[in-house]
Amino acid sequence: MTVDKITLAASNYSNSAPLVWSFWHGFRQSDVNLITDAAPSKCALMLEAQEVAVALTPVIEYQRIAETIILPSCCVASKYQVRSVVLVTRGEDLKRAKTVALDVSSKTSVALTQIIFREFFGRKPEFVSAEPNIENMLAKHDAALLIGDPALNLDRSKFRVFDIVEVWREFTGCGFVFAFWLARRAVAESARKIDFAGARNEGLEKIEEIMKFYAPQVTLPTPDFHRYLTQNITYSLDEELIEGLQLYYQLAHKQNLIPELKLLNFL
Repeated sequence: MTVDKITLAASNYSNSAPLVWSFWHGFRQSDVNLITDAAPSKCALMLEAQEVAVALTPVIEYQRIAETIILPSCCVASKYQVRSVVLVTRGEDLKRAKTVALDVSSKTSVALTQIIFREFFGRKPEFVSAEPNIENMLAKHDAALLIGDPALNLDRSKFRVFDIVEVWREFTGCGFVFAFWLARRAVAESARKIDFAGARNEGLEKIEEIMKFYAPQVTLPTPDFHRYLTQNITYSLDEELIEGLQLYYQLAHKQNLIPELKLLNFL
């Protein structure tokens, strides 16, 4: 008897690869149907439109998409320095920015940027959506938010770069969760049968393969890229990260960035 496979969506950023590799190139290729050609924000749209059963979704979308549940254990997070989500200026103090260009690839980071300026800096700059081209962004704006591999490839000798997790931790003492697996409630039992934690563990064992695969699009020196995937990013959701996630949701609600404040609900 043929069993229908559930469909997953995940970003093709390198920092998602350890969670996705097993379904993409590893032992679990036959377990699911995988869509990988999407930015995090597009994954959320596919989940909301019920085009996929599970998506590696920016965490802000849990508060916006109805009838979803968080799959436990796995995440894309950072505790001290993330490197791939940065605020950039041409040398000016970030707190003086009057306009900020936003790479909208991940709505979680967009909301976090707004929280940082409004809640931590006490400022309300103008926020403008923009394509992730740093020269174009800073040609018209005082600061820019850059996400994912474009942020990793940034020539930091030319700009003043503020790591967004370092800023968040300075004010909160917490790490930050950027994305997790989110499932539609209607398919929760099917999602339960998929070993997402096992997939993560396989991905972490295949870091060298992942680095070779992404080498053409990530310009970091090999030791820095290895450090990024094994130290800057963490893929396991622990109590400290959950505390930071809850605080993020509270501040997002306070700043009217989410319509309501849902409690965390794990499968």
